[in-house]
Amino acid sequence: MAEFIQWKVNSMKQKQELGSATALFSREAIHTVKKFHNSFPQYSPTPLHSLPNLAEKLGVAGIYIKDESWRFGLNAFKVLGGSYAIARHMAEQLQRNINELPFAVLTSSQVKQQLGNITFATTTDGNHGRGIAWTARQLGQRSVVYMPKGSSPYRLQAIRNEGAEASITDFNYDDTVRMTAAAARKHGWVMVQDTAWEGYQDIPAWIMQGYGTLAAEALEQLNAVNIQKPSHVFVQAGVGSLAGAVQGYFTDLFQNERPHMTIVESNQADCFYQSVLAADGKARKVGGDMATIMAGLACGEPNLIGWNLLRDYSDSFAACFAELVLIL
Repeated sequence: MAEFIQWKVNSMKQKQELGSATALFSREAIHTVKKFHNSFPQYSPTPLHSLPNLAEKLGVAGIYIKDESWRFGLNAFKVLGGSYAIARHMAEQLQRNINELPFAVLTSSQVKQQLGNITFATTTDGNHGRGIAWTARQLGQRSVVYMPKGSSPYRLQAIRNEGAEASITDFNYDDTVRMTAAAARKHGWVMVQDTAWEGYQDIPAWIMQGYGTLAAEALEQLNAVNIQKPSHVFVQAGVGSLAGAVQGYFTDLFQNERPHMTIVESNQADCFYQSVLAADGKARKVGGDMATIMAGLACGEPNLIGWNLLRDYSDSFAACFAELVLIL
């Protein structure tokens, strides 16, 4: 099985002071995020499953896996980021604090009258776009979703079922992001993308904060079984928004006593792994079709906010072959 994994220890850790880059994910900041998510009628924490047999086989005290298939009935964690980013944008437009805008207020006739109709646009291979479409519909707004070539028609229909105008393009993921950005500028849409670039930082940062709810829930669930913190955390990376959020949360909370963090990618879309191999502090891109059965990870350009966090604080990076997923 080892032949299906490439891994590299990160030699660039702690290039900046602890806390300077992780304040977005402080306990207080994520409490605000979690409070917002809790205002949705559909909210409940997703399960944290214990795998005692696997733990015994591997000779460790315990293994736990966060099961996001239960999240808001959408089968994925992505809605956490998209919903919070949309809410933060609406709060900015209203010039109000997000703490004053739970679900019941955002869906009120008063807010609708103040903001009018907003169109939220995004690129997705499935789950992020479905979360944007679901949130826009829940809040009485509109969404447009573009998917890269090779995307599943089933996922396309699932997004359309949430009320979005959605289509599959002839481009790979990263080129579809650029196409969506151009369309948003042309039509006056609000782009809600978890990929950050020069001049586009706020919304990706809000999306990452939204993912903090997942990390906070997991820690609370561990605490409930008398585990104060995990020793190791493994988290997947596409553009690195979830990975960066989890890294940021545990780093800000535990500082130098934080868990050992491993970032896991597909070897067909291993932009973080390649960046760590280069070891010069700069994010690397990978191109091409990035054909992988790990569809949600087929992203070739790192979110720069996520990259900075992972470069400075993560411990190791792994690129996994499809054969490993098939074995598991």
